[in-house]
Order: sequence, then C-alpha cells, then structure tokens
Amino acid sequence: MPSKKVLEAKKSIVNALAADFGQAQSIVMAEYRGLTVAEDTEMRASLRKAGVTYQVIKNTLSARAMEQVGLTGLEDVLKGPTAIAYSKDDMIAPAKLLKEYAGKFNRLKIKGGVLEGKAISLEEVERLASIPGQDVLYGQLVFTLLSPITSLAIVLNAIKEKMEDGTESSVSAPEAETEA
Repeated sequence: MPSKKVLEAKKSIVNALAADFGQAQSIVMAEYRGLTVAEDTEMRASLRKAGVTYQVIKNTLSARAMEQVGLTGLEDVLKGPTAIAYSKDDMIAPAKLLKEYAGKFNRLKIKGGVLEGKAISLEEVERLASIPGQDVLYGQLVFTLLSPITSLAIVLNAIKEKMEDGTESSVSAPEAETEA
C-alpha cells in the first residue's frame, strides 16, 4: 500500500484533473506511442499555441478524475499509453489538431473523446475535427446574413438602371422623329 504522502499527492492530481475536465469544452484521447521527441515537441507547441492542454497522465488517475465529474463510458479508451488533449475555450481545437497530427505522424492514433459530458467514438471525433474553425464559421454567418441584403441591393440597382435606360430611350426616340 502506498504511503499517505503518495496518496495525498495522487488525490490532489485527481482533483486538479477533475476541475480541468469539468471545465473542458471537449477532450480527445490518443495513443502517442512511437512519436519521436521532435514530433512530440512540434505537436505540443502547436497545441499550446491554440490554447489546448496536452498531457500524458496515468490511466487510473484520468479515469478517477473523469469519474469524479461524471464522465463515463471511457474504460476502453483509457487502456494502453494515452495522451489527453482538452480545451476550456475551443470545442473543436483538440480534435482538429490531433487529427491533423495523426495524419502527419502515422504513429499518433486517436482513440476517442468527450463532448458535452458524453463519451464519443473515434468517428465522432473525426466529424468534430471536420467542422471549420470559429473564424471561418463567423465569416460564413456574416456572408449568410449579408447575402439577402446584397441581392436586394443588386436587384434594386438593376431596376434603377433599367428605368434610367427606359427613360432616356423614350425621350430620345421622339426627338429623333422631330429632327427627321
């Protein structure tokens, strides 16, 4: 049996993880076995830059922390070497970045994840990763909102031009008859 000091240290780790997992927008788990130090460093820097926390934690500690915040159904995912990526700010970033690096580094394998407090499969993590980023979604929203207004302005402008052309031709036609 571990000493009281070791147990207290593990409890504090589990409590800190539970607090982080409880605030996380999404969590993605991956097998990292076989990554070189350079690959791991590159990936960690990219994740950090995007505001994603990436940690390798003992599965038993991760499982207890997830259980503490009510996340269940992850027993199969938390087997073998598991790295956990999560973000408190961006729901899509952990999935998107890990999928990108899984394609770049063949040894990184996504195992599953958590979204809105529920376990999700590998396929669902990949679907989450395929959602465009927040900036792209904002751009699409603005375009969608402006599209009807822009179309209306184009139609009104075309009507105005047609009316101006029609007025000029009707004025110039009688003038042409009087000159002849």
